[in-house]
Amino acid sequence: MSRLQEVFARARAQNRAAFVAYVCAGDPDFDTSVAVCRALLDHGVDILELGVPFSDPLADGLTNQLAAQRALESGMTAARVFELVAKIREFSQAPIVFYTYYNLVFARGVDAYVRAARQAGVDGILTLDLPPEEAGELSAACRSHGVDTVFIIAPTTPDERIAKIAAVTTGFLYYVSREGVTGVRDQVAANIPEAVARIRSRAPNLPMVVGFGIGTRAQVREVAAHADGVVVGSALVNCVRDHLGERGKILDAIARRTADLVAGVQRS
Repeated sequence: MSRLQEVFARARAQNRAAFVAYVCAGDPDFDTSVAVCRALLDHGVDILELGVPFSDPLADGLTNQLAAQRALESGMTAARVFELVAKIREFSQAPIVFYTYYNLVFARGVDAYVRAARQAGVDGILTLDLPPEEAGELSAACRSHGVDTVFIIAPTTPDERIAKIAAVTTGFLYYVSREGVTGVRDQVAANIPEAVARIRSRAPNLPMVVGFGIGTRAQVREVAAHADGVVVGSALVNCVRDHLGERGKILDAIARRTADLVAGVQRS
């Protein structure tokens, strides 16, 4: 079993969803980012989704755009993201998934990028702007180096396309519950139970996580009743934004918020 498979199997055995936390690598600086990742993992996060900072993050709302900008301005580079993963591996074996854009993969060379990611300790790669039909080179590199692929299904994805996406996915399917970009919302999308059932009927063998717009314990609980995993991002990134320049306060806020959110994954 891969680390991702182990996490989802353990969550199923415990009658809960896996909790997936998104933060931007290097936000607001390298050392604080490592400490944030440790705090997340120490307070119940199952899978760490690391946003690779990019100058044009088209799938991200303002919160995560500004996080990427802070990371880049602090000196974060594509190479340093691998260093950050290696630092995390010094204290945790939890699965790490890159949330990235294809230009960053392509610029380094696809095989070289995936090889470097695996050597650092990355378990999966989600390339936001790479459709499965164009992902042959990336999928081959991931197979070669033992890295899982993650692809997105949107509310607008036709039924016949879901099976095609599932066929090239080895880690988990990521259902984007809302059209548009990332960001905290007052309510989760109303049709999640139906969407999850529709996707599962066409991709029964893959775990499915739901993200975008989830930011409270009640929302986590609502989604966890149906999905294999729940992704929270902007609500955690806001803990960094709200306490810039005060590392202790950032870590305290991350710890409190994470513990509260993780409490929502248990099913009754």
